[in-house]
Amino acid sequence: MRVNRTGWCIVSGSRTVDLGLDTFGDVTQDEQGTPISDAATIRNVLEQAVLADQVGLAFFGVGEHHRPEFAISSPEIVLAAAAARTRDIHLGTAVTVLSSDDPVRVYERFATLDAVSGGRAEVILGRGSFIESFPLFGYDLRDYEVLFEEKLDLFTRLLEEKPVTWQGTTRAPLVDADVFPKTENGLKAWIGVGGTPESVVRAARHGLGLMLAIIGGPAGRFRPFVDLYHRSLDSFQREQLPVGIHSPGHIAETDAQAWEEAYPGFESMNNTIGRERGWLPYSRMRFQHDVGPEGSIYAGSPETVARKIADTVRTLGAQRFDMKFSTGTLSHDKLMRSIELYGTRVAPMVEELLAEQPRHVS
Repeated sequence: MRVNRTGWCIVSGSRTVDLGLDTFGDVTQDEQGTPISDAATIRNVLEQAVLADQVGLAFFGVGEHHRPEFAISSPEIVLAAAAARTRDIHLGTAVTVLSSDDPVRVYERFATLDAVSGGRAEVILGRGSFIESFPLFGYDLRDYEVLFEEKLDLFTRLLEEKPVTWQGTTRAPLVDADVFPKTENGLKAWIGVGGTPESVVRAARHGLGLMLAIIGGPAGRFRPFVDLYHRSLDSFQREQLPVGIHSPGHIAETDAQAWEEAYPGFESMNNTIGRERGWLPYSRMRFQHDVGPEGSIYAGSPETVARKIADTVRTLGAQRFDMKFSTGTLSHDKLMRSIELYGTRVAPMVEELLAEQPRHVS
């Protein structure tokens, strides 16, 4: 295991790549097709985190949203509950919308989670692809860019765990301010990036891990962003930091079963969001493209999913792959089976495939 000064594990233990899971706490349906409550959804997410830990996965991330399709608006509380019921798995967000939060409070909450979990907390910071939190918390969308840049600047200074003097335009200044609790080994932080060069360079400039959200198209088209990230780290005289991938997926015993189970949820979620954003209606033809080699959905049998993950890790030289395993209305029992197969069958296959043909080296 290689560890740099920020506490990042570039390769974890004997694993070639860390495999994790992400969920937005999608409000699912029961076996009769009836939507379950937000409270039941959150309780199910905790069971999913426990299972992910039991099958040996590296990371469990929960998203922050403020809209009816997703039950989790306070990820840190869910993660703290998960920390009390798990032992080894790292726990974090996917993502924390830093632009509409306060950097000091975000740091304090995650430093507390790090203590509760015994050093297993991570935070993935983002601007947010959904904008509901901005009016909800009184922020002007015209300040979208400056909010993230200023708050990220303050947050990265807080990561040094020293008194901070800071001044910007989006919140009150700080003068020699110290925040608590202190962590034992530093707090791991990433920037979630949708694929713009500016965001990639920003992650490198601030010395944060790069988490690429690949939710459309082939993974290979993101290789230039990975190369840019490594070049930027060098130019800013930063040590090399990890690259992670976030993409949706679902696993069942066979390809046909996985696709049949997953499609209704993908259709429901894409059409719900698509009506707001002017997308064309989702179709089975589009889904079959997305689960193929040129698509960004990792759905199928354990063998199919393992091969696709290994190809992506090789192509991008990634150190972590997080599968967004919940999409739309897919029921809790099917999500649990997907997690079980991911940890017990996909993960070992990915290791074997990468041992046969290692990842791309920058």
